[in-house]
Amino acid sequence: MTGALFELSFFLAAPFWLLMILAPGWRPTARVAASPLTVLPVLVLYLVMAVPVLPELWEAVRSPDIDTFRDLMALANGAGAVWAQVIAWDLLLGQWMFLEGRRLGISPLVMGPLLVLTILLSPFGLLVFLALRAVRGPRTRPGYPVPDRVDGAALP
Repeated sequence: MTGALFELSFFLAAPFWLLMILAPGWRPTARVAASPLTVLPVLVLYLVMAVPVLPELWEAVRSPDIDTFRDLMALANGAGAVWAQVIAWDLLLGQWMFLEGRRLGISPLVMGPLLVLTILLSPFGLLVFLALRAVRGPRTRPGYPVPDRVDGAALP
């Protein structure tokens, strides 16, 4: 069961990644990327896997050391919960990068591969994006709108 949940966590996030990579100019993509609710299904899986190992998880985060974390990761639910947490965090990071890339007017032809790198190795993807963002500067590209509202609520 845990193995299926482990795999499901990525498949729940994949549609959002596909939208940002393959349909970056489609207006609904920006609306979806602006919502933090995209991670809710993955977080539900996180809870399903984390609750059975909550004492071990708590020990690993309460007093972090490599051996305690290794013990948590040796448990199927522990590894699955950590994986779901990584998937949720990476998706939120990718959504921010997508929206920030739009705001800066970075070409979807650049952002697409960068988002793929972020899916696979998020720290590398984030570092490359931050470097690109620093070089690009605080400008925006005309004609490439950034949503200022999602479902009637102003974006931060």
